[in-house]
Amino acid sequence: MSSKSAVSPAQTPRKVVLVIFSGAKLLDITGPIQVFTEAHLKNGAPAYKIEIASEAGGLVTTDSGVVLQSVRLEDVFAEAVDTLLIAGGDLAAPPSASEALRACIAQNLNRPRRIGSVCLGAFTLAQIGVLDGREATTHWAVCERLQREHPSVLVKPDAIFVASDDVWTSAGVSAGIDMALAMVEEDLGHEVALKLARLLVLYLKRPGGQSQFSFELRRQIRDARGRFDDLHIWINDNLAKDLSVPVLAAAAHMSPRNFARVYQRETGKSPARAIEQIRLEAARRLLEEGQDPIKQIAHNTGFGDDERMRRAFIKTLGVSPQDYRSRFGRLTRVEPVSFS
Repeated sequence: MSSKSAVSPAQTPRKVVLVIFSGAKLLDITGPIQVFTEAHLKNGAPAYKIEIASEAGGLVTTDSGVVLQSVRLEDVFAEAVDTLLIAGGDLAAPPSASEALRACIAQNLNRPRRIGSVCLGAFTLAQIGVLDGREATTHWAVCERLQREHPSVLVKPDAIFVASDDVWTSAGVSAGIDMALAMVEEDLGHEVALKLARLLVLYLKRPGGQSQFSFELRRQIRDARGRFDDLHIWINDNLAKDLSVPVLAAAAHMSPRNFARVYQRETGKSPARAIEQIRLEAARRLLEEGQDPIKQIAHNTGFGDDERMRRAFIKTLGVSPQDYRSRFGRLTRVEPVSFS
């Protein structure tokens, strides 16, 4: 990527290029485009100029059958490119970008100030070496595949988006909108990004570390046989109590040693890690749905004190409980949009 400083928005709109191909995910393309299109400077001028590019240019059919007009990728570099984003494609067979398209991207990596991918577009970046030694993410369903095929990539399976210097990657589909908002925030400031999120009727801008989906859903997917369903119901009813391995084993009518081994095998988590995540999930719900004091929530969910709960939130979600509530609390008041 280019080491040159960004062109001042007071001089000209920043050029954003979305790279697409036949079968590209429509929302991977239109989500970020809508964000950048709606972003304006204080004087009302557009903050970005958007172009859709493909290998040969012309009409390109997306996965949903919607046809988009594109320009030839080689031609977009005739003028400065601020941000180059790669769309994703078929979840069953990433990547979808052709060898020639990947080669064109690779040949021009030093041209954009910033490069990124939406969803499975991370595979394209990984194939041309952009993600080597970097933290990155993609759709949760193929994170393990990305790590297996590209072991030099530091895959973050829970992240909605990841920014590693001037290389950005995002998770599944709508996460491209969150990433685009974060890019706007980096370029134009927090206030503009927040107003933009409100304008687009997004509840609130999600932090990059927000989990792609809940631990409870992950557990249900992994523990398909439901061997510990009754135990998990009991755990949720007794979060404030001692939930050590001996106690859990007794509740599951198993010996502690056998319980720890079987639980790890069936759920993919150690009992201690699972309890922390179940408590975290319960605390998140209470922060989202009510107004109980954080200390009380920490006690009721078994963290014991608010500092221990804060550390768990920071480690897993990247935000404090207070910040989480301010972003996702049901009673958060959204002001009318004003760009004046």
